[in-house]
Amino acid sequence: MNSTIKAGITYFAMVLGAGFIMGTIRVPLLVPRLGERMAELSEMPAMFVVILLSARFITRRFALPPRTAVRLAAGLLALGLSVLTELLLAALLQNRPVLEYIKSRDPVSGGVYLAMLVLFALMPLILARVQLARAGSGRERV
Repeated sequence: MNSTIKAGITYFAMVLGAGFIMGTIRVPLLVPRLGERMAELSEMPAMFVVILLSARFITRRFALPPRTAVRLAAGLLALGLSVLTELLLAALLQNRPVLEYIKSRDPVSGGVYLAMLVLFALMPLILARVQLARAGSGRERV
């Protein structure tokens, strides 16, 4: 279980770090030119790649077995830390109540963001399924 916790924390830190860097580019450069919705949506493909590569890294680095419980635990820990961090930062840095922050999200980019959060939580498990499918067909590992 110790490696699962370390994997989840590392996964969270990697994705949060990349998101923070992208946000520092998105907010001052893209939002004024494209608007908040399009700026956020334009970031999603890059975040998908970050999620995929980060999940791949942590599953290999921490040798997570392909068992559902282990992979879900790592992904859900990372998700919980991510959501908690975002809500705390919104409350502290923007001086906004959490519910106001949630209500202020754009319905389109916010919906895509929620889908990305689900994908973020499930990606370690998805990679296990791909790995098992490839092993069954004799193909290389993910």
